[in-house]
Amino acid sequence: MCGIAGVLNSRAADPAPLVSEMIETMRYRGPDDSGTWVEAAAGLGLGHARLSILDLSPEGHQPMVSASGRYVMTFNGEVYNFAEVRRALEEQGARFRGHSDTEVMLAAIERWGLQEAVARFVGMFAFGLWDRETRQLSLVRDRLGIKPLYFGWAGRTFVFASELKGIRCVKEFDPQLHRGALTLFLRLAYVPAPFSIFQHAYKLMPGCILTVTPELARTREGFSPSPDDEQATWKPVRYWSAREVAERGVASPYQGTEAEAEEQLDVLLRQAIRLRMIADVSLGAFLSGGIDSSVVVGLMQAQSPVPVKTFSIGFHEAAYNEAGYAKDVAAHLGTDHTEFYVASEEARAVIPKLAAMYDEPFGDSSQIPTFLVSELARKHVTVALSGDGGDELFGGYNRYFWSRRLWRRLAPIPQPARAGLGALIQAVSPDRWEALYRGFSSVLPSVQRPGEQMHKLAGLLAAKDPDAMYLRMVSLWQQPMEAAIGAVEPRTTLTDRSSWAKLPEFTMRMMYLDLVTYLPDDILTKVDRASMAVSLEARVPLLDHRVVEFAWTLPLSMKIKTAGEGKWLLRRVLDRYVPRELIDRPKMGFGVPLDSWLRGPLRDWAESLLDAQRLKREGYFHPGPIRQRWAEHLSGKRNWQYALWNVLMFQAWNER
Repeated sequence: MCGIAGVLNSRAADPAPLVSEMIETMRYRGPDDSGTWVEAAAGLGLGHARLSILDLSPEGHQPMVSASGRYVMTFNGEVYNFAEVRRALEEQGARFRGHSDTEVMLAAIERWGLQEAVARFVGMFAFGLWDRETRQLSLVRDRLGIKPLYFGWAGRTFVFASELKGIRCVKEFDPQLHRGALTLFLRLAYVPAPFSIFQHAYKLMPGCILTVTPELARTREGFSPSPDDEQATWKPVRYWSAREVAERGVASPYQGTEAEAEEQLDVLLRQAIRLRMIADVSLGAFLSGGIDSSVVVGLMQAQSPVPVKTFSIGFHEAAYNEAGYAKDVAAHLGTDHTEFYVASEEARAVIPKLAAMYDEPFGDSSQIPTFLVSELARKHVTVALSGDGGDELFGGYNRYFWSRRLWRRLAPIPQPARAGLGALIQAVSPDRWEALYRGFSSVLPSVQRPGEQMHKLAGLLAAKDPDAMYLRMVSLWQQPMEAAIGAVEPRTTLTDRSSWAKLPEFTMRMMYLDLVTYLPDDILTKVDRASMAVSLEARVPLLDHRVVEFAWTLPLSMKIKTAGEGKWLLRRVLDRYVPRELIDRPKMGFGVPLDSWLRGPLRDWAESLLDAQRLKREGYFHPGPIRQRWAEHLSGKRNWQYALWNVLMFQAWNER
């Protein structure tokens, strides 16, 4: 894995020092080597920091020039099927000097053109490609958004980088806060693409190519960062569309039996995992003991002649500890397993590092254990496979099960009546609801924090339709503009229904929206930053685009059974490798006890960041709603841990 950066239309006589500075801010992404390439007449500079994974020799050095000299590339990621692509090129007369996937990518682009070549690549990638003949710079991001790519302007200079800090260091860049993006962050705990926290920087959308010339870089006229903006004359272009994949899969569903689907999924996953086990350095996997990571490790071990190195972390708090389950799965599969039990003090020690690590406000608190398991793995390996993506593709999140049942019961009730009932429920404190629940506990099912659950239910009752209910479920602040000063919340994929895939079923729409928003902008961002902070390459085989495309052809009944069992087909594949009794248990989050930390050891730190006078002086938040939530949280009246964590992560980022 690597860090990339570049400038176009720079006024500097030699852009190399500037690009070197940009790369140096991200050197942990590529500590093994670095380089720059310049075409001064275009004001172009490309930079690269290398984490050597394939072809450790100098032949893998970047930026790399194609054999003809026409193209120059700075590339972050891996193209796993590069050997297959190389054979096809050799059959057509191509010759290679080294063994890197970068050289194969350049030869493929020379032979077939950028669009066709990218369509052949299987992998995760973000790269900048300079065409010396047409004087065009193309930025390309992988289909699912596994690898990050930011771009923007510093004055009249076009800039891009793997992380925002690579852009932020350019002297002419105006770091004006995007207040609309701040409302999105409060709502979601992440800033969704194509926005960034800054007005003049953007994220390239997954599956897109953005082409820039020196002339376009100067004007910005007609530009939009969204490929769906019909008014724009200059915007990213999609080469792969999750929307089209979802619609095509539902229109032409899988026709085989469940047994045939199980076999086909096993074959696809084997292939995806085998490709991701190719490396010239040590390799292992994260193992939580859940379905997704166990499938990945099971198929790795089935294809490895030696024990696979696996890693898990444990917490002494039982509600957050999955290490025992991981250990049992590792013992059954015969992996070379390493576990590390983390004390609360060690986990909390990560918090001061988060603002620098995530580079813009990021509020998913599982960022802490994700960093810790990455840090553990990096002591032993350079590459680790992860199980991310299984929930979105095969129906693993709890909201997929109960929201459908809930809406069936709510739909017959008129919306005003539901809203009134919700108001009545919220008029009773969570503590009082819990006391009432305890009084009837002998005849009611076991529920964690029943008072909080009742208040969450009350918030859902007012939704006008199931899609509005989904937005409420994923929103940590229901009305973020009440807290953010001078902000108007922009439209995003979540709120622009015209951009959604046309899917007939509510659960399918939830899975689709998670795939194109929560997955790239939260889950994959979290894994990329946490792993790259320790120079570890994380690979996600469940997000091989061929697995994604197959998953969307499967009927919902092969993913979620009526009894509420999610990831049904994925479980069937896992049954081939791991006994069901080692896996069957309620789904756990990969989290930390934020609620108690904020009332205890983190209280002074949080109080300083949430101080009313400080909030008023800084001018980003109205103190009232934040102080109210803080007081209710401290008193135990409500559990506002996630909403408060978003504010705290912004404050820590802003302070830095």
